[in-house]
Amino acid sequence: MSNNSSSVGRCSITYSSRTGPPGQRVTTPSSSDSVRYTRRRGLRSNVNARKNLFYCHGCGQGGDLIRFVELSRHLSFRQSLAYLEQQSAPPVDSVDSATVLKEVAAFYQEQLDRYPEALRYLERRGVHAPALIKQLRIGYARGGCLRRHLTAQGYCFDLLRQVGVVNSQGRDTFYGRVVFPCSHGGRIVNLYGRSLGDAFAHRFLPRPKGGLYAWEQVRHCPDVILVEGLFDYAVLWQAGFHHLTCSLCTHLNACQFRQLCDNKRTVYLTFDVDANGSGQQASQQLAHRLRARGIATRRVLLPPGHDPNHFFVQGGDAWQFQSLLEAAQP
Repeated sequence: MSNNSSSVGRCSITYSSRTGPPGQRVTTPSSSDSVRYTRRRGLRSNVNARKNLFYCHGCGQGGDLIRFVELSRHLSFRQSLAYLEQQSAPPVDSVDSATVLKEVAAFYQEQLDRYPEALRYLERRGVHAPALIKQLRIGYARGGCLRRHLTAQGYCFDLLRQVGVVNSQGRDTFYGRVVFPCSHGGRIVNLYGRSLGDAFAHRFLPRPKGGLYAWEQVRHCPDVILVEGLFDYAVLWQAGFHHLTCSLCTHLNACQFRQLCDNKRTVYLTFDVDANGSGQQASQQLAHRLRARGIATRRVLLPPGHDPNHFFVQGGDAWQFQSLLEAAQP
């Protein structure tokens, strides 16, 4: 069996050029990723490591590294980019990282009230309760002063770059974004930024997102509402639905899936109703996986083109959403 490596930046995924028995999963040495190969006489998978291309003669699939991740991980294009970015993150001590992220989150939280454009954006997204904003530790990255603030606190520039909060020019990674800290095990493990302008809407640091959002608050609840995004989470919490968590996307990581399965409960899947059907498909797939583990599921059917945030912003109220929960389908 011969192995070849393809890489993007510091990320490396090794491909196998040997085909295995029917249905065998071949796990590569440098990655936990695995690909199902089909055994056919005289057919094999070719990899050009220099050009970062692969082709499987068995199934006819081929492409670049991003396409390989799409196929092997069952991810969308954007999810594949995020996955590769996460894998390419330089190693940094977890204690140092958590300390830096705590300082960054606190700094951005202090900045929020100083910039009316950020508060107006939250208002447009239906998030206006001061107690909720404080509880979620929502902040704002205006840009231009984070590096100066953190270096004054004694953090070196190289560490800030390794953690990912500034780029090579020293500019804020989350420039012009409302920022939510994401915690796991009592420590901040990542940050989520939502652009106020025309920049790429969603941004995480290239590191694991951790488990389900605020899971410790709901892990013992018999019924749990699961939403995709943090603005969905915020408006539902504000409306009084506190048996609530957020996966930060439609594709749950292994930790998040284990959390949903750690006890008998009913999970109300409240994903976006997208025009292309991606949210509905993700909801159906997750419902199937959870039921296979003995977890009851209900799919909440929002109006076409809506997510929970849009539902409330466009005039929905708690009573109407409760009616949707009661009408949710298995």
